[in-house]
Amino acid sequence: MIEIIPFSTDNSELIKTLNVEWLSKYFEVEPHDEKVLSNPQEEIIDKGGHIFYTRYKGEIVGTASLLYCDGQSYELSKMAVTADSQGLGAGKALMEYCIAFARDLGATSLFLYSNTKLTRAITMYRKYGFKEQKFDSSIYKRADIKMELQL
Repeated sequence: MIEIIPFSTDNSELIKTLNVEWLSKYFEVEPHDEKVLSNPQEEIIDKGGHIFYTRYKGEIVGTASLLYCDGQSYELSKMAVTADSQGLGAGKALMEYCIAFARDLGATSLFLYSNTKLTRAITMYRKYGFKEQKFDSSIYKRADIKMELQL
């Protein structure tokens, strides 16, 4: 069974471990990634954001973050599931939890940046109602799509 657990100082390094795994496989770890993933407390939590993990059979297998923007919107970011655990429903559990959590916070929208070559991820985002938005630019070189979900 997949369970969602919150960020704590005891599991703070896992956001970096999980994200570096997939970033290194498909892209590269960019300077902004390094900054945020090396300092999740300061860069996400202390700025009003939230970090969640999925645990399966006692092991952390996935993560996702809600980055605070303006109280009305949050960026869904730093979402990753270990390669060995894909297909277990960890990504789905994270997505559903983050959407519900953002609604409970009173947010009216969630947005994300991704890359269209990540077809499984894009398909999942669309399944949950995310719609493609005008893409101007992103802090990430790898990003080529912006998507938003009205809550």
